[in-house]
Amino acid sequence: MFTVPRLNTPRRAGGPTKPALATVAAAGALLLITASALPAQAVLPTAAPAQTAAENKSPAPPSGAKAGQNKEDQGAHSLRTPVTGENFYFVMADRFSNGDAGNDDGGLGPDPMVSGFDPTRKGFYNGGDLNGLLNKIDYIQGLGTTAIWLTPSFKNKAVQPEDNSAGYHGYWVTDFTQIDPHLGTNAELKALIDEAHARGMKVYFDIITNHTADVIGYKEGARTGYVSKDKEPYRTASGEPFDDRDFAGRADFPTLDAGTSFPYTPVLDPAEQNLKVPAWLNDPTLYHNRGDTTFAGENSFYGDFFGLDDLFTEHPAVVAGMTDIYETWIRDFGVDGFRIDTMKHVNDEFWQKFGPEVLAYAREHGKDEFFMFGEVFDTSKSFTSQFTTRNKMQAVLDFPFQDAARNFASKSQDAKQLEDFFAADDWYTDADSNVYQLPTFLGNHDMGRIGSFISADNPDADDAERVARDELAHELMYFSRGNPVVYYGDEQGFTGPGGDQDARQTLFASKVPDYLDDDLLGTDATHATDNFNTGHPLYAKISELAALAREHPALRDGAHQSRYASDGPGIYAFSRTGAKDQREYVVAVNNSEEPQTAAVPTYIAKRNYSLIYGDAAENSKTSADGKLTVTVPPLSAVVYQSSGRIPREKTAPAVALQAPASAAATATSSGDNGRIQVTADVDGTSFYEVTFEARTPGGRWERVGTDDTAPYRVFHDVSGLTPGTAVEYRAVVLNNAGRTSVSVPRSAVVPDPVLTIQQPAEGSTVQGNVEVVATADPEKASHVVRFERSLAGGPWTAIGADDDSSPAYTVTDDLAALGLADGTEVRYRAKLSGSSVVSNVRTVTVGAAPQPDSVTVAGSLNSEMGCPDDWQPACQAAFMAFDPADRLWKLTADLPAGQYEFKAAINGSWDENYGQDGAPNGSNIVLNHDGGPVTFRYDHTTHVITAG
Repeated sequence: MFTVPRLNTPRRAGGPTKPALATVAAAGALLLITASALPAQAVLPTAAPAQTAAENKSPAPPSGAKAGQNKEDQGAHSLRTPVTGENFYFVMADRFSNGDAGNDDGGLGPDPMVSGFDPTRKGFYNGGDLNGLLNKIDYIQGLGTTAIWLTPSFKNKAVQPEDNSAGYHGYWVTDFTQIDPHLGTNAELKALIDEAHARGMKVYFDIITNHTADVIGYKEGARTGYVSKDKEPYRTASGEPFDDRDFAGRADFPTLDAGTSFPYTPVLDPAEQNLKVPAWLNDPTLYHNRGDTTFAGENSFYGDFFGLDDLFTEHPAVVAGMTDIYETWIRDFGVDGFRIDTMKHVNDEFWQKFGPEVLAYAREHGKDEFFMFGEVFDTSKSFTSQFTTRNKMQAVLDFPFQDAARNFASKSQDAKQLEDFFAADDWYTDADSNVYQLPTFLGNHDMGRIGSFISADNPDADDAERVARDELAHELMYFSRGNPVVYYGDEQGFTGPGGDQDARQTLFASKVPDYLDDDLLGTDATHATDNFNTGHPLYAKISELAALAREHPALRDGAHQSRYASDGPGIYAFSRTGAKDQREYVVAVNNSEEPQTAAVPTYIAKRNYSLIYGDAAENSKTSADGKLTVTVPPLSAVVYQSSGRIPREKTAPAVALQAPASAAATATSSGDNGRIQVTADVDGTSFYEVTFEARTPGGRWERVGTDDTAPYRVFHDVSGLTPGTAVEYRAVVLNNAGRTSVSVPRSAVVPDPVLTIQQPAEGSTVQGNVEVVATADPEKASHVVRFERSLAGGPWTAIGADDDSSPAYTVTDDLAALGLADGTEVRYRAKLSGSSVVSNVRTVTVGAAPQPDSVTVAGSLNSEMGCPDDWQPACQAAFMAFDPADRLWKLTADLPAGQYEFKAAINGSWDENYGQDGAPNGSNIVLNHDGGPVTFRYDHTTHVITAG
């Protein structure tokens, strides 16, 4: 089967992981400097936010300064919050256990198209409920679970006929104050939470702030195409155009009118005008009303997800309303935390207000360990980390880890890729959070299960190998940094052919035909019977891993230092070291199918290390140069523990900064131009914690963040500062005896924004109206962009009006009016008003774009389209048809609900293909589909393919 590569975290060049002269880099938390240097929106506190003081469970800093040392030069320990040792169990209540058959139809009667209950269909309620969870809580706790994470459990629209599916999953909410009757009652939820608390476990809610159920229709038609803000801006109730980003979260947000303010006119069925609870959700002006999203560019923030009503999260009434909803669940039910759905599809200003307010409220109500993490479905750390740094949230789900873990454990890819992956963890380090807080996972209810990935990646493997790879993935997750998440059913070897509904099997006996033919790992059982087998090898393995980490806490929250990586498949080794007890644990995982031996660097020379996990020599001693020789069986892990602490250093090592530089993307790696990377060299080989500080000249030094593994770096968010602002940096290194040394400061200036022309595609052929689109990094609502054109190498001339409508800037150039001959070269560029910033130049040629012989929607959905297999570029069932009227290729397919990936393949092969944003050989495009018809459109001028 053809495998299209996913978007992976770029590899970072580097030498040995612990050289004699350790490379240390810094750049990531919020810059805390004198307020006079900051614009009004960027004024920051002069101390770490409240969550640091409330959560920090790191060892206390050194007790006193050495003689002649300033108190502010003492350094600090790397942050550890209470949520660095959680073991999550992620469960969909409808699919776990049926504890009360009386609520199966939610009180709506026997018709499945009314009640949504049909245990024979995977897209409908199957019968599980909160009582089932309560009845089986011993089973959940037996895995070593410390926190139960529930999929959304609020009252849903039972059935959306357009989708031929039911709201069993919880993402079609109509009442945010009530538990869905199919799952139970508010009182039954309280009983579950109380029982969990009595056992020392927490309960997390999966919450939604982005959308509600599909209730609003449009006068112009249902589930219509997206209309951009440049084509139809928002208008005040009096008809004046405005950009919502200029008012996001502000009290003076313009008054809106349903009849005049939106590109589509929202309408409500009289029977559903008061369907939603709380009542403010029934106001149609509190939704974006722009049509369906294609999950790319501007519309990924403003468009409806397959008709789901997309909330106007820039509006202060929505911010306040959502904040009140979720504070109520904290106050009245004692919920311990939230997983937040579709975080990347909501504007930054929402999170900057919502996160701190909800966290402060929880603390005021005795929830000192309250924790929130968001879903940011992306594998680039430079992007996912923006939500914990710039947007002030505590954590995000570690999608980059999921991708890296699959590549290592299931695909046996190069071990050095895993080393490079962990080296990039510094993107998350700031003054009040870091990578140790992130929940890590191997699969989920959207993308599919780890067992499914292993089966797909290793089609010829027997059951023993598949189980071994599954165990290896869990070993990597439990022994590396982060909070491990077990997706319900993975402990029973569940697989399935894909994501979404195919990954939502019941643990109780199923009647769904599609589930009954699944091949479970590690057992002869099927889904025709209950699967709560505590003797299953994967259940036993996960329990063992959780118990080992509980006995040795450094395996959960100790510093994660990469040590060794094989060339090709083989061993990746790393240390876990607690800052307080300073005992070193060496973990080695082997993804090859043969035993592997490696000499692993450690902190301690000539020291005995004893085996605490795995099948290997019981004892081993490090060499004179501190290397521990380990042999790891195939597809396995071993863990060794040092016999004592790391020797204390008598003097602190010298530290010197390299020149700070912009962390912008390069031709080979993703980045963030709103951050500055600062690098330092530490002259030593022991365990160090390096704190980076920043100030404006003459200001007070404020902490940027503390890192405890080489390369020690953070990526400092300066997006709120004016370009050209001078910033000074220094590094303070703290050794394991509490001694410090301080670098000489070095300076940098905040870089100018980077403008990039996104379309038309470079080298494309254009005619008629040409849409020119630019984006800015970092994006600010205050940006104003103008566009220019050059004809046949002539002078640059302005086209269209200045555009201040973020986050995408657009102009339409009418080339037909110029009467240009075919073959004329046209160049475009963008300029940022009030600055010298100029974009890249995009060159195109006038003329009718030659069309290919065929275009295929090629992807993981091909078998559902009638092709013999997935990723089939030559399958005629997936061929698109060319429409000469708008010069677009189109295909409408009726697909079952699921998560799919696809690209555009040209002329029936992979020789020419286009992915996300029209990029040649680009990353796969993700389609989360609720079921039913979906139309694909491909433009050969821009090479962009969309689904909606």
